[in-house]
Amino acid sequence: MKALNLMVIAAAMLSVSSCSTVPLTGRSRLSIVSESEMQNVAAQSYTSLLRDPKTKVLNNADATRVKRVGQKIQAAVTKYMNANGYASQIQGFNWEFNLIDSKEVNAWCMPGGKVAVYSGILPIAKDDAGLATVMGHEIAHAIAQHSSERASQATLAQAGGSLLGAATAGKSQTAQAMINQAYGLGAQGFVLLPNSRKQELEADQLGLIFMSMAGYDPSSAISFWQRMAAASAGTQKPSEFLSTHPSDATRIAQIQRLLPEAQKYFNSTTGKPIR
Repeated sequence: MKALNLMVIAAAMLSVSSCSTVPLTGRSRLSIVSESEMQNVAAQSYTSLLRDPKTKVLNNADATRVKRVGQKIQAAVTKYMNANGYASQIQGFNWEFNLIDSKEVNAWCMPGGKVAVYSGILPIAKDDAGLATVMGHEIAHAIAQHSSERASQATLAQAGGSLLGAATAGKSQTAQAMINQAYGLGAQGFVLLPNSRKQELEADQLGLIFMSMAGYDPSSAISFWQRMAAASAGTQKPSEFLSTHPSDATRIAQIQRLLPEAQKYFNSTTGKPIR
């Protein structure tokens, strides 16, 4: 048991020492898994997706619009990161913006700036400001390194499960199964899922500022997320506690609270708030 306590302490020290800071929010994030490793994997996955015969990458007016909006956000974010001491956090980014033909209402940004927008979300985005809302949100996930943070959290949770397995080795199989199940549910309900929801809300916060830096009115984000909520109305959703995403009401309420701060960046040419 003494050895187990030492391992727990070591794991705790590792989680504290392996942290970095999210730009703008100042939140400390767990960084056990290398961001450069995540970028390499993402680049390979992105290339594979685009080369997949089932993937239809569009090259039309909407695709041009996706690239234009994405590049404006990229330029604003890069300028801010370089000017505020975060240049190392976007080192290795090789931005790409593609529109994929799909009815799916979705968009995402992989580590390293690999962005995909699905055509199914365009009617909800409606205009450039709506498109900037969703793209700013997804780009924020990459800038905040949420993928490597989630991988780090999963690694730490797995390590905790291994330590628990060692501690309960002498118990019956039934007792071990019950303890492991309780640990799994606890890790999901009280660590992994809450952190996922926290990342979503953080991406909303950063996304508002990023779209503002790029010259898009952040107040457009409210109507975009209202349209998103309306599009999924009538579908069965898990409770917020069991979901990876915050509820529509929680998300919209936070955006309304954050708008005054985001507005300070609107049309700024310096990447700093307009006072």
